[in-house]
Amino acid sequence: MNKTISNTDTGGSGWTIKLGDGPVVGTAIHSGTDVGSACRGLMCLSDPDRLREEDPFTERFIADFPTRIIVHRSRFQVDLNRARDAAVYLSPDQSWGLKVWRELPAETIVKESLSFHDAFYSELKRVLADIEKRYGRFVLVDVHSYNHRRDGPQAQPTSRDLAPDINIGTSSMDRERWAPVVDAFIETLRGHQLNGEPIDVRENVSFQGKGEQTRFVHTNFPQTGCAIAVEFKKIFMDEWSGEPDWTAIDQLRAILASTVPVLAKALRAMR
Repeated sequence: MNKTISNTDTGGSGWTIKLGDGPVVGTAIHSGTDVGSACRGLMCLSDPDRLREEDPFTERFIADFPTRIIVHRSRFQVDLNRARDAAVYLSPDQSWGLKVWRELPAETIVKESLSFHDAFYSELKRVLADIEKRYGRFVLVDVHSYNHRRDGPQAQPTSRDLAPDINIGTSSMDRERWAPVVDAFIETLRGHQLNGEPIDVRENVSFQGKGEQTRFVHTNFPQTGCAIAVEFKKIFMDEWSGEPDWTAIDQLRAILASTVPVLAKALRAMR
């Protein structure tokens, strides 16, 4: 089965879902940068500051997954990885100390953003329920990225002790139940190199997988859905200039693609 589902609105933002065969799903829900005109007129946050906290190029990492979900709308308009009541950043403490709004959006704008949140999760549930029906179980790989040079482009990066190349977040799942799947995933990632060096893959170090999407999967599909949060450190780009390292991006894409058959096999082996 190959099918594309798109959601758009008057602002041109939305999501794209490409449906394929198999029980493995890749998502990039923070890769989008689109902001509707009504919101853009109220924002005081500069584009470079906004883009620094988004997850550019993550849609490329999942390009080889049979089913892919890519969100085009910026998290600064509505964050799909936050609970509904916190999905619109209304104060700097919700957005890394950044002031997002010149003036707070009207209630109608907030409601529209929350409706987008509702619609996305309704569609996600429908898509995953169909995969569950066809295959019995599924794995959703929830791909993000994170900054490690927050003090400035010339400052020292975050210590490697606290910032693995790939952070695997598993706190919202039944870790014992899904151990065969998650352990196989991590082992496969660790079997690769990046630019000729061993790749550092650790679990629940800088992030613990507490986002809304993984919580949603484990709440709605407690016996059949495994959602793994994956945070790539921005070693594939300059997080201050936004300049990509296409060689690193291609390598990380291939590394993640290598896990797809491994995940499918691990699912089939579960009783």
